[in-house]
Amino acid sequence: MRRIARFAVLMAMAVLAGCGKTDFSDAEKKTIASLALNTLPALKTDTTNRFADVPAAAALGSTLFFDLGMSRDGTVSCSTCHKIDRQFQDDLPQAVGVGRTNRRTMALAGVARDPWFFWDGRRDSLWAQAVTPLENPLEQAGNRAAYVHYIKARFGDRYERIFGPLPDLSTVPANASPLGTDAERATWNAMSDQQRDAVNRVFANIGKAIAAFERSIEPAQTRFDRFALDLATGAEAKGDAVFSSEEMLGLKLFIGKAKCVTCHNGPRFTDNGFHNTGVPPVAGLPPDRGRVDAVGQVEADPFNCFGAYRDGDVSACGELRFVVKDAPELVRAYKTPSLRGAATRPPYMHAGQFSSLDAVVAHYAKAAPSVEGTSEVHPLQLSDRERAALVAFLKTLAE
Repeated sequence: MRRIARFAVLMAMAVLAGCGKTDFSDAEKKTIASLALNTLPALKTDTTNRFADVPAAAALGSTLFFDLGMSRDGTVSCSTCHKIDRQFQDDLPQAVGVGRTNRRTMALAGVARDPWFFWDGRRDSLWAQAVTPLENPLEQAGNRAAYVHYIKARFGDRYERIFGPLPDLSTVPANASPLGTDAERATWNAMSDQQRDAVNRVFANIGKAIAAFERSIEPAQTRFDRFALDLATGAEAKGDAVFSSEEMLGLKLFIGKAKCVTCHNGPRFTDNGFHNTGVPPVAGLPPDRGRVDAVGQVEADPFNCFGAYRDGDVSACGELRFVVKDAPELVRAYKTPSLRGAATRPPYMHAGQFSSLDAVVAHYAKAAPSVEGTSEVHPLQLSDRERAALVAFLKTLAE
């Protein structure tokens, strides 16, 4: 009788162990392998920034990134919003510099691999992006003439060892910018073309130094990567590479029924594209139409790939040359963020609209219509168990 009872217990355990087991087809295994970090290609050379891989430039860029002097009132640096111990973001729904902005701070891991920058892609290089917050009145709120004088006074020797001689700034006003206050704009317009060009060249080099530093920030390996590698090689999973049945189900849903992988693909879990997913606006914030309004901004940027401050030749400017300028799908379209590490950095979306991954999954399942334009998302019939499984899988990208 004891043997029968023991046999019954063993059979029950076997049934429980097999319950919820998820097997993957060869096609699914191929998709999973394509998401693993070991498939991330080497970082391409940025021919628009010949200092991108110069260690001294990256060192200066690191100094500038953390320097509070790189702001109007000496209280804000790049690291104010891009906190080094928080995946280079700030955990706020909208970033706060000198003032509160209308967008969420993006994490920086792998940012040098992006073709477009900011949530709407209003800049086309990492170095052009890096200088933009410096003059934004809500971020660092400075002006480019003041920054150039600051660089000469504090970092002149370091700058010249990297970029060559600084221009003569003796006749350049202390404060001037085409984007500043009325007085700063008037002063900028009164400057000679030669003075403006000299300031712009130094200002561009500030961005190139910061970009050289930011190129070093890459995503870290996670539980998912160890699981994916074992699955691809047929090795027996051990330790934290063993997925629970819930995590396995979440992964299967992610690459299948839930269609998350349509946009969150590749080893960084992003297609680098822009999509309208019906995310609602935030009450009290200025109107924000996303990508559709950003195209004109990137084309007008004097530091874009077609501008005079690009290194290398125009062959690097394919993205800008063939940019989609006006299409219905650009309305309220925002960049697909990388999901690596996302589970530990709520809130979510371009203005922190959702406080948890559960809320994000619920939004995509419901597929509410967009307030403007057409959402690309379609309703999903997901059970509570399936939603929880998706969240469980997403957490493996942050552990």
